[in-house]
Amino acid sequence: MDLTYTPQEERFRAELRSWLARVLPSLPERPDPLDWPARRAYDTGWQRMLHDAGYAGLPHTATPTQHLIFLEETERAGAPYVGANFVGLLHAGPTIAAEGTPEQRARWLPPILRGDEVWCQGFSEPEAGSDLASLRTRAVRDGDHYVVTGSKTWTSHAEVADWCELLVRTAPVAPGTPKHKGISWLALPMDAPGVTVRPLRTLAGTAEFAEVFLDEVRVPVGNRVGAENDGWRVTLVTLSFERGTAFAGEVVACRRTLAALARTARANGRWDDPVLRRRLGRLHADLTVLWRLVQWNVSAAQHTGGVPGAGGSVFKLRYSHARQELYDTAAEVLGPGSLDLDHEWAADRLTSLSYTIAAGTSQIQRNIVAERLLGLPKGR
Repeated sequence: MDLTYTPQEERFRAELRSWLARVLPSLPERPDPLDWPARRAYDTGWQRMLHDAGYAGLPHTATPTQHLIFLEETERAGAPYVGANFVGLLHAGPTIAAEGTPEQRARWLPPILRGDEVWCQGFSEPEAGSDLASLRTRAVRDGDHYVVTGSKTWTSHAEVADWCELLVRTAPVAPGTPKHKGISWLALPMDAPGVTVRPLRTLAGTAEFAEVFLDEVRVPVGNRVGAENDGWRVTLVTLSFERGTAFAGEVVACRRTLAALARTARANGRWDDPVLRRRLGRLHADLTVLWRLVQWNVSAAQHTGGVPGAGGSVFKLRYSHARQELYDTAAEVLGPGSLDLDHEWAADRLTSLSYTIAAGTSQIQRNIVAERLLGLPKGR
């Protein structure tokens, strides 16, 4: 795979960098991190600015490499992240672009790109997390609608979302049939009658997750992406984006955090500890290799219609642990200050604990790597 940038791509980078330098100083002050309606307004406002300037950021509007450059430059410039609409921009949108009908792409992609509509993810359930195929939320066909009943948990930004990428069971699991059969992928309007959202508070004190309860919610059949009972295959496309490219910008952010850690260690005297210096050096190597792996995955995706492959699991597995190591090191640099949750690094350390679970546990990623890349027999 070619990991270098073409002259055209470097021109795209220069133009983007110049635009960021002009517009970022004009942005309003960022809202309170706990005020999600205000954060939605801020995040979607930034997305509209990107859209109007031609930098909407979805892979289907540019080459995968241009999208990677976009992530790299916006993170380096300290631009706002996708925030409340990360599911729409990084998960649902790319899935609809890859698997949706022309009518579905025309209906949902433009509002995502403009920042007009926010999406959340309705995958996990109280008894179906890592074993996602065990989901029980059912959808019964009734004419031109599905009647959906069940519940979802860890639903990111459900309280401010307009739509939900929802996994449902449209056929019961017959004896001896794999559990992933009979699942469908639906676009659920969050204002539909029968939808109840209950926010969940995390260890860090934030409430970006929620429980969602579905009581005979009617969803048009036309909102199904992919064929009925073929939702598991569509879900794997969603997960490949979530693991393969959705964390790309975060690698750049981690590299910036590592540089700040080194500066702080020099300022507070911790730099004199050779063990700490070795940890910082090892993290620098890890994050450099992870960025190269991102480039490799993006380059590979250019040959598969923009959909990342199993290499995304390799990346996600190592990145999850590297992020935890980064913020454990931050706690060592800060010392007692690491107990102050008002400090960004202290809060990020708590958040990092979820990364070996979110988007598929590390155990799941190891199984994928073993089976799909190494050809080992399926685990029992």
